[in-house]
This record gives sequence, structure tokens and C-alpha cells, in this order.
Amino acid sequence: MKYYTILIILVLLNACQSSDSPSYYFDTAKQDSLVVQMIAYIGPNASQATDSTRLNPEFKSEYAKSLPNYQLVKLVKNKEGKYFYFMIRPVANLLQYRRGVIGSFLLDEKSGKILSFKEEVNTPHLKEDVVKERGEFLFREYVTNGNLNEYLAMKDYVEWPDSSLKYNEHLNRWLIPNGKF
Repeated sequence: MKYYTILIILVLLNACQSSDSPSYYFDTAKQDSLVVQMIAYIGPNASQATDSTRLNPEFKSEYAKSLPNYQLVKLVKNKEGKYFYFMIRPVANLLQYRRGVIGSFLLDEKSGKILSFKEEVNTPHLKEDVVKERGEFLFREYVTNGNLNEYLAMKDYVEWPDSSLKYNEHLNRWLIPNGKF
């Protein structure tokens, strides 16, 4: 009887998880592994890495040291297997501010390795509670509409892309329109 009670509680707890919560898709260890990969795309290069080598496995431990500074807030997987994410990240050395990143990626489900990655928008740097509120709004719209085009002019919500920076999906970097970082 005790076994069945515990089983029922676990089933109910799992049912109560929101389907846009990273824990709905991955346990803590797999979430951490995923976020470390995302840091390699979103964060600054590891100390010895270049833009062309930053995703190499030898830099994983350096990115892992940054893990406490990043928060995967929302995650949704669509029918085609594409994941949509909302992450909060640090802003350079400005400890009082954070930045939201909303985007998508494809994942090799067997290896857990990111196959393709895109940042759709970055929020301005703001206090974390404001980034979370605005980022969650943008995330819901992105999942619902597949893009955020109608919100790009809202500079209190979206800092990039704009006329000065566009995301290059091949390099996975924000570049000025003439191609330079």
C-alpha cells in the first residue's frame, strides 16, 4: 500500500509540472548538460576558444563553470521536435542586470547534443524580475506564432535584432549588417 501511495504522489507531481518547464522534458543533470551547451552558443567564448572552435568538447568544463549564472526558464518542444527556449543570462560585468534570450534549437535525442541553434531575440539588460516577466511574454508569443516580428520595434522588450545587429544562423553570432561582429 505504501508503494502505491508513493507512486500516486509521483504521478500527480509529474502531472502538475507545466509543459513549458525544462523539468517536464529533462531531469536536472540533462538540463545542466543542455544549458552548458547553450552557454557555448550564447555566452562569451571560453578563454582559449575562437568563434570557430568554441563548441569543441575541450571547452565544456570552462562553460560549465558559468552554469550558475544562467537560468533556463522555459522550454517547449513542438510536434516536429524543435525546442523553443527562454534563458536568462548575465550581462558582461553588470551584476545587477540580466538579459533574456529567446530562440530555438534541434536536439539529437540519443546523444543530447544540439544540432542547430538560433537566438531569435535578446532583451535589453534589465533587473532580473523585469527580464523574466517580459521574456515569458515574448516566449509565449514565439511559441504561438513561430516568430516575434510584430514585437521587434518594442525596444523595452527587444534589444536585438535591430538595425545594428542581426543574428547569423551559420556563425551563431550577432553581427552588424555588413557581416562583422
